[in-house]
Amino acid sequence: MRIIFMGTPGFSVTALEALHSAGHEIVAVYSQPARPAGRGKKPRPSAVQQKAEALGLPVFTPLNFKSEHDRTDFARHNADVAVVVAYGLILPQSVLDMPAKACLNIHASLLPRWRGAAPIQRAIMAGDQKTGVCIMRMEAGLDTGPVIRCAETEISPSDTARRLHDRLATMGATLITDVLAKNMFSAKPQSKTGITYAAKIDKSEARIDWTHPAETLDRQIRGLSPFPGAWCEMNGERVKLLDSALATGSGTAGEVLARPLTIACGTGALTITKVQRAGKGPVPIADFVRGFPLQKGEKLG
Repeated sequence: MRIIFMGTPGFSVTALEALHSAGHEIVAVYSQPARPAGRGKKPRPSAVQQKAEALGLPVFTPLNFKSEHDRTDFARHNADVAVVVAYGLILPQSVLDMPAKACLNIHASLLPRWRGAAPIQRAIMAGDQKTGVCIMRMEAGLDTGPVIRCAETEISPSDTARRLHDRLATMGATLITDVLAKNMFSAKPQSKTGITYAAKIDKSEARIDWTHPAETLDRQIRGLSPFPGAWCEMNGERVKLLDSALATGSGTAGEVLARPLTIACGTGALTITKVQRAGKGPVPIADFVRGFPLQKGEKLG
């Protein structure tokens, strides 16, 4: 098929590679414009743009589709299908209607649960037992379109947002290639019950409050890893907590119960297994405590 691919972050790249490998004619790739990044704040193309250019595919980066020029360019591709994966722009109905067959979206949840911007993080933080990906026919509403196919996966107690992200990206890529190979375009409306919204993660949600139960904090740490990263203060320094596991023990909230790093919570305790100091890379907790000793009985902020 003649495909327009629309995506921006690393999650989208897996689907782009799969569609390209399947032999579809990708006539255009749309992505968010380059954004300032790194210490030098130089414009950095998105992960999708970088991959598309490496594959020799034409890339378009409009700010939006408000201009007639951008909409006309989109129409000129004469696409059979547009595949949209975490693109980051709301598409007007006029654009959604342009592909001959459909605009399809790969969404990382089991719709209608977790419509919106951060379904992977929210599923972990809410303690969901399972999640998945859906292939949806797009319409003007926020993730409200009818669903063609879904695939499920369990959320394990060791899943971080990164681990689940990578698994769902692979599942979504497999599902979309199968849907297109079988010309599956008929879809069922989403249920009107069980609708939840995955609001964008705010950095204010990242600070650890040790008075909360260990189960809640474990989900917070894993759900926000690696970005923005849950954090606490250790000896006055902000340290990101990137992985954790439930532990036995009790004490005053925030108290170091055991080395290398088991911490008392409001109820229960957590063992921290990976951390990151400001300006440093992630490290296992055993490496961290060798250069940042924390003694039993100390309190974390």
